[in-house]
Amino acid sequence: MSQDTEHLRILSVFHYVVAGFAALFSLFPTIHLAVGIAMVSGIINDPKDPFPLFIIGWFFIAFASCFILCGLTFATCLLMAGIYINKRKHYTFCLVMAGFACMFMPFGTVLGVFTIITLVKEDVKAMFSKQISQDNVESV
Repeated sequence: MSQDTEHLRILSVFHYVVAGFAALFSLFPTIHLAVGIAMVSGIINDPKDPFPLFIIGWFFIAFASCFILCGLTFATCLLMAGIYINKRKHYTFCLVMAGFACMFMPFGTVLGVFTIITLVKEDVKAMFSKQISQDNVESV
């Protein structure tokens, strides 16, 4: 097994691990979501209170939902990049996700940098294009 093949296999595994961490961290705002729902439903709100807390509750719900959705989307895309690296498909997607992974500090930064370094090698590019040509031959 060549060194580049081994590097791609290891990168694929680390993509799965970092995707798991990203999914876990993206679920932290469920606490804010629960508090927002409690504010909107009136569990926390006192009817005699001059300022209605349900307005703040809707902000909690909106921001928490947005954060959770974006985080889970990122984790899913990172998982897909790991699968694609393992199968040597969708080179551009894997390279773009490596760039996005750099924003997820500290684990994603390390993963993204090593993925970019590995993917820009000519031998690795050839592995991805070889896989593309094999897929085209099989589909015919």
